[in-house]
Amino acid sequence: MSVKVKAVTEPVWLGEGPHWSHHHQALFFVSIFDRTIHKYEPTTGRHTRSKLADMPGFVIPVEGKPDEFVVGIKRRVVLVRWDGEDGTAEELKTLSELDKHSPDNRINDAKCDPRGRLFVGTMGHEYEPGKFHLKKGSLYRVEGDGRTTRLVDNVDISNGLCWDLARKAFYFADSFEYTVRRYDYDVETGDISNCRTVFRYADHGLQGIVDGMTIDTDGNLWIANFDNTQVIKVDPNAGKLLQKVPTPALQTTSATFGGPNFDILYVTSACMNRGVEQLPPAGSTFEVTGLGVRGHPNVSFALKDNMPCGCSLNL
Repeated sequence: MSVKVKAVTEPVWLGEGPHWSHHHQALFFVSIFDRTIHKYEPTTGRHTRSKLADMPGFVIPVEGKPDEFVVGIKRRVVLVRWDGEDGTAEELKTLSELDKHSPDNRINDAKCDPRGRLFVGTMGHEYEPGKFHLKKGSLYRVEGDGRTTRLVDNVDISNGLCWDLARKAFYFADSFEYTVRRYDYDVETGDISNCRTVFRYADHGLQGIVDGMTIDTDGNLWIANFDNTQVIKVDPNAGKLLQKVPTPALQTTSATFGGPNFDILYVTSACMNRGVEQLPPAGSTFEVTGLGVRGHPNVSFALKDNMPCGCSLNL
């Protein structure tokens, strides 16, 4: 089967954080600078959105509550009610506030680990297009009761985030390092340790930066190669570049597997004008078929009922 790439949504300014919900049979994602969360239903082609008070870094369903989501809004992790229709999202409560030491920071990426704990990364302030305050970001773990722990600091731009349970591995990227990190991962505690680099762009002549990523059932990473018009397939155990999948957008931002059989790769993108206009379909979400691999189900957030608001620890 040949690989096919097709735009399936209207363009947005900065699409990010795709999450396939098996329960909804829909893809959720955000447009950071548009301050919107999005839902795309492949069976109908329907694409809806709702505006928030500030920039969202991610949108992830809450386990067992089809109309509730955990959303990163600027530096806050917020519980949001949304029925998936246009313009109907409402904030319910703040679960945690991150990076209090650096109030201009924002949340950039997040996913839930296999136990439903939220791993969420931040980045420094973008004071000009493409220019950031460096080493201001962090990676946090947010429990279902709101308890929050900083796991990594001195991060430029948090990205990636995926797990390989068979190899007890957690993968993470600081985009401006142009590398992928691997940590040992303890599924019982959610702790990570023993950081090492498993893939370097420079070793393979790759331009652009490491953006969002996902993992297939063979343990290979699918990495959005921002500023290089492609998604790449990487074997993190051997440090090998296995495949390049061209996309119609220079600013490819993230990817996740979805569809009823988890064999469709959904890829988000951006159309930011940083001196060069990015024309459609840049900014669209793309559907990639024919890859011959499958991904893992995305995990919803395991919220604990009756939790207090605004919890924080080691922030």
